Amino acid sequence: MAEHRLEPTADTVTDVFDRDRPPVLTVDPGDTLTVRSLNASGLLAKDTFGPKLIPEPKGHCLTGPIAVRGAEPGMVLAIRLESLQPDDWGFTVAAVRDNALNRRLGVVPGKPVELTWDIADGKAVNQLGFEVQLAPFLGVIGLPPEEPGQHSTVPPRPCGGNIDCRELVAGSTLFLPVTVPEALLCLGDGHGAQGDGEVSGTAVECGMTTRLTVDLVEEPPIRTAHAITPAGRVTFGFDSDLNEASAQALSAMLDWMAVGYGVDRTTALALASPVVDLRITQVANEVWGVHAVLPDGALTNV
Repeated sequence: MAEHRLEPTADTVTDVFDRDRPPVLTVDPGDTLTVRSLNASGLLAKDTFGPKLIPEPKGHCLTGPIAVRGAEPGMVLAIRLESLQPDDWGFTVAAVRDNALNRRLGVVPGKPVELTWDIADGKAVNQLGFEVQLAPFLGVIGLPPEEPGQHSTVPPRPCGGNIDCRELVAGSTLFLPVTVPEALLCLGDGHGAQGDGEVSGTAVECGMTTRLTVDLVEEPPIRTAHAITPAGRVTFGFDSDLNEASAQALSAMLDWMAVGYGVDRTTALALASPVVDLRITQVANEVWGVHAVLPDGALTNV
């Protein structure tokens, strides 16, 4: 299998999902890639007010699209995250947007707080002297929607995108339904650390160097976005209604459990209740994100 390296340049990044955007790299199933991505803003230097690779971005600065030979709608793209190395600095901001959550929290929009982080030795330290442990992942890993035209990178979709799931650390495999020929994978929005929810709208935003392997699955256990992570099996739901997002994530988990344990959906629901966690993935991206987690070893058949 081949090895590839992809750097972020003006010719290899995008700020939208678009099925008609030509790929910047074409790989075969089983190939390994080392992909560098800038932070979500596409900043070129350690300066949040400095120049950007895309001067007036419509969305996240993503590396791609990457075509995968043989990928066709109906298949699932498997993205195995081998390693994730953050850049040496990052930032977090709060109160940038005037939205319902900020108003409810009593945070004054237009008077933002910005934290800058020095990243080294598995830790991030900000200018106030606070320290967090790193748990790096990519906020955006996604494929373009089937519909033509330019689509925002902000809301997550069934084909991935701005999922912002903190469980997708190194050692995880994310499975995304292929929506268009050759898949056209885009990725970026590196996060050095993030809590469930991404409550300010940003995490420790940073550039990232990601080593990953791509493959194709023709008969997955379920055909919605799902992942196998160090935390366990993960399924996702995205909707403007939290109840619907929760139901989507749980429904996908029941499908997976029904197949894996050989039971009907009602039995799967009964088995899920003692062991499956529903977590708020993010509250920042126009729709609610919920992920269901079945920890490894939590349910065994003796």
